Amino acid sequence: MTEFFTLLGHTFDQAPWLFISLSFVFAATIGSFLNVVIHRFPVMMKREWQQECNQYLQEYHADIVKQVGIDKLSKAIDHYPPKYNLVVPGSACPKCKTAIKPWHNLPMLGWLMLRGKCAACSAPISARYPIIELITGLLVATLAWHFGPSWQFVFAAILTFVLIALTGIDLDEMLLPDQMTLPLLWLGLLINLNHTFTSPADAMIGAAAGYLSLWSIFWLFKLLTGKEGMGYGDFKLLAVFGAWLGWQMLPLVILLSSLVGAFVGITLIVTKRNQLANPIPFGPYIAAAGWIALIWGQPIVDWYLSTL
Repeated sequence: MTEFFTLLGHTFDQAPWLFISLSFVFAATIGSFLNVVIHRFPVMMKREWQQECNQYLQEYHADIVKQVGIDKLSKAIDHYPPKYNLVVPGSACPKCKTAIKPWHNLPMLGWLMLRGKCAACSAPISARYPIIELITGLLVATLAWHFGPSWQFVFAAILTFVLIALTGIDLDEMLLPDQMTLPLLWLGLLINLNHTFTSPADAMIGAAAGYLSLWSIFWLFKLLTGKEGMGYGDFKLLAVFGAWLGWQMLPLVILLSSLVGAFVGITLIVTKRNQLANPIPFGPYIAAAGWIALIWGQPIVDWYLSTL
């Protein structure tokens, strides 16, 4: 087995284009699954919250349950099947419920073959599905080009997959689930015990500094305005990048995410696609800035220091 991996690594070293191509195909396939995660995981979370609320009401507020009826408190996601997770039920058209054939689930190609419509009822299929598959493939192919066949590539790809899922969920639900951010945080600390991306000390300081920096800004803004400027999920996501990349990269991540977030927010307001008082998810900008810092962070910092 060791000889096989040695031979495989030698082949990829001799033909890097092969490694990059295979990485793209594999990641695009994972991107198809990430579409499922983005859509279903929030539903699964809401069902869990709903069950907890119902149990609490039944145990401690029987009078409310009797007046309102527990069935009326549980209608938010009743149109989904009773057994609903990342695997069951199989993919189907949301309009006609026709099961999607395996070859129609091929990354990007399936959507193109269907011409963006359901094969049974011709209901439109969102272009977001092939776009996420394409983006996932391109990002991981970039990692393959940058890191080559290495453990850094493997861990960076895992980080990228979870960041894409978090970005999609935050855009849809204004939510960064702890079930995704916290495992990333611990994984970053663990892999850097072996200096994968930074030293163990820098990773630990980075995790604490990432969380506390946004936490401090959150409370300062709240004390001054009485409003909450961001969610706790944003603190944890920045802590993730502190754990993965070290505290030295946090200023760059904060600066890049703030600049992109401000640009997008102002653009949406100017084009009247968003009102000034409406919240805008900040997680996607942290994720994008952190991913850029993962690959080009040090060259960017070196370039900036050279201009001083």
